[in-house]
Amino acid sequence: MPYRRLPKTDASRLKALKALTDSDVAYTVEARFLDREMTAEARRLCDSLSQALEQYQLCMRTQVRYSRRIIGLQHQAMMYVSHFLQVLFLAVERGEVSRDTLTMYGLARENTVVPYLKTSEAVMEWAPKVIAGEKKRVKNGGRPILSPSIGTVITHFDVFKGMYDSQLQYQMRTKAALTEISSLRTKIDEVILNLWNQIEKHYENEPPETRYAQCRRYGIVYYYRRHEPHIY
Repeated sequence: MPYRRLPKTDASRLKALKALTDSDVAYTVEARFLDREMTAEARRLCDSLSQALEQYQLCMRTQVRYSRRIIGLQHQAMMYVSHFLQVLFLAVERGEVSRDTLTMYGLARENTVVPYLKTSEAVMEWAPKVIAGEKKRVKNGGRPILSPSIGTVITHFDVFKGMYDSQLQYQMRTKAALTEISSLRTKIDEVILNLWNQIEKHYENEPPETRYAQCRRYGIVYYYRRHEPHIY
């Protein structure tokens, strides 16, 4: 005998809700046995889940698109910050810039090694330190580093930062959509189970072939065990 099983994925939950609320059979006189309040709740949950899934898919597509672009911008920003620091360290070694000023850049006085910059987070940490340090040193009378200039570093960092901030916003929206979807699952399963029970109860006295056919009209999915013949 076939057996039913509640939906296991969010897409299948949405399909089941639509079958219960959007199909023609759900609005016929024949379907008056269904609890109207429960049907209305199923419709509300269907709309909520549909919107949450649409928002999640939109955010994921945008994140993928931004990720492809942000890699190049990150590399450019990293390269200019790294080159700037290398020139700064050479100036320190030549005695053109005081070693004590390295602390303005968030560096240790004895440190003349470029920090790790190969992640977005590292660039977001070090670029502002380098920019603030150079501005402070020049303001105190120091000669600016010119190749590359801090203005060039700022330009590439600002472009990268804009894309990085947008990516974070979409990540937050994606997380919010997932949270919304997760919060709906338990209630959706309860409503689907309740309505499916009502449907099967209504047709319980029908012959098996009729009962299963009628229940399938409302979206109930039946499965057969392995090697079990598909009779109904």
